[in-house]
Amino acid sequence: MNDDSNKYIVGADIGGSHITVAVIDLTNKKIIDSTRIRLAVNSKGLQEDILGTWAAALNVTIKKLEKPIDMIAMAMPGPFDYKNGISWIHGLDKYEAIYGLNIKQYLATALGIDPENIVFRNDAEAFLHGEVFAGAGLGYKKIIGITLGTGLGSAQSTDGITADVNRGSSKFGDTIADDYMTTRWFVKRYHELTGKTVANVKELALVADTDVNVQHVFKEFTGNLVLFLKDFINDERPELLIIGGNIAKASKLFLPSLQFQLAAYFDDIEIKIAELGEDSSIMGAAASFDAVQQPGN
Repeated sequence: MNDDSNKYIVGADIGGSHITVAVIDLTNKKIIDSTRIRLAVNSKGLQEDILGTWAAALNVTIKKLEKPIDMIAMAMPGPFDYKNGISWIHGLDKYEAIYGLNIKQYLATALGIDPENIVFRNDAEAFLHGEVFAGAGLGYKKIIGITLGTGLGSAQSTDGITADVNRGSSKFGDTIADDYMTTRWFVKRYHELTGKTVANVKELALVADTDVNVQHVFKEFTGNLVLFLKDFINDERPELLIIGGNIAKASKLFLPSLQFQLAAYFDDIEIKIAELGEDSSIMGAAASFDAVQQPGN
C-alpha cells in the first residue's frame, strides 16, 4: 500500500496542564513522531489563553505533516458534550473559563476545518480504545481499563467497541472513588502522616525505598484499589485489566501486591500496564474515525 492511500488523523490529548498533539497514520496504526508537539496549558487561564494554545498546537502539527489533512480527534476530560463539542467542566479547578463554550466551532473557525471533521472522545474511553486498537489490548475480546492520575478514569471494551463507564463517581469510602485513587489523595495522605507537602506521586516514588510513610501510603492505596476493582471486575467479567495514567509509572510499588490480592478473588484475569503511555489517548481518539472500530481491522 503506498503512502498516499493512508488515512491521516490529527490526534490530541487534553490534560489538566498540557496538550499533546500528533498525526496518526490510522491505516498502519502508528503515530508519526516527527509531528508530535506538547505545550503547557494554563488551565486556570482565560479562554483565549486555553483555546489559543490548543489551536496553536494543532496548527503546528498539521503543518509538520506537509500533506492535506482535515480530520481532528481530541481526547477530552469530562463533563463534556462530546457530540456537540461543548465544555461543561465546572468546579474542578481547571478549564473554568471555557465552560459552556462551543469548542468544536471555535477550532473549526481557527483552523479552517469543517466542524463535522472535528470529533471529541472521553479521555478514559480514548485511552482504553487506543490500547485495544494498537496496544496491550490486541487479541482480547473483553477488557476494562482505568487511568490513575489527576482523576480516576474507567472504561470497558467488548469486541472492539469501547465506552466510558465513569466509575470514578461511584460511592467509595466517605465520598467517591475519585477521591481515593488520584494524585490529590496521595498528596493529602502523605501530608496527614508526615506534615510534609509534595507535588505529585513521582516525588513519593523517588523516596519509596527509604521512606516508610511512602510505603504505607502505597499499601493503603493498593487496598483501596483492590476494593474498587473487585466490584468493577465482578460487574464486567473481563479477560484483561489495563492500567494507565501517571500513577501507573510507579506500578512497581503497587502492581505486585495488587495482582496477589486480586488473585484471591479472580483466577482468570490478566493485568497489564498500558503499552502506549500517553499515546493511547491520542490513538484512541483518532480511531473514532475508523468505521469499524475493531482491533485487527
